[in-house]
Amino acid sequence: MKAIYVLTAVLCLGLPAFARAELKWEQTTLELNPGPSEKQAIGHFKYQNTGDQPVHFKSVKTSCGCTAAQTQKDQVGPGEKGEITATFNIGDRTGPQVKTVTVETDDTASPVTQLTLKANIKQILEVQPNFVFWQAGEEPKAKTVTAKAGKDVPVKDIQVTSPNPQFEAKVEKGSAPGEFKINIQPKQTNAPAFTTIAVKPDYPKDSPKTYYVNARITAPPAKPVVSPAVPASSPAAPGSTH
Repeated sequence: MKAIYVLTAVLCLGLPAFARAELKWEQTTLELNPGPSEKQAIGHFKYQNTGDQPVHFKSVKTSCGCTAAQTQKDQVGPGEKGEITATFNIGDRTGPQVKTVTVETDDTASPVTQLTLKANIKQILEVQPNFVFWQAGEEPKAKTVTAKAGKDVPVKDIQVTSPNPQFEAKVEKGSAPGEFKINIQPKQTNAPAFTTIAVKPDYPKDSPKTYYVNARITAPPAKPVVSPAVPASSPAAPGSTH
């Protein structure tokens, strides 16, 4: 029995260590808070190959067209470090945004990894409602739109512009800081008209975002078409012919 145990131990010591590739991520979820003037939220997902074989990237796919992802290299040697850069284009989006990047490699232990990019986009100005209208012939009274700055956003003033002279827009400051009333009034309502009123806050100073309110005077309803009455046929007299 002792001889068998000794032989087994010798065989185990003579076997080479199992070669493997293993990609370790520093973190797979990043949370970003881009500033009001930033147009992109960029996350850097860092990794290291802790195995003794190279790791090859097969594909890197994002969850939507507003996000792009890029690898520094296609192959990561043993001990090498790198990162995948995920770029989210903010556009007109506000509030919490969650985007994912799916990474596929030849790492047999973990061939697919999902990276998550969370971006909290601060609301600079909330404009409600963003559409007002008058019926044709309605009294041309002003209608009010409310503009309110987001939390902790230092908006002190806004400018409004109406490209159509048939509509007038004026701003009044509300009862609280960062609150405004936009009064929109047509000169007349006897003909259809339309305009898009631009609302621009004074923050951020370098690149303020423009918001829009649509105002419309609708056309009068079409009059129903009345068909002429068709007289009923008189019953034929007995014995008459047609």
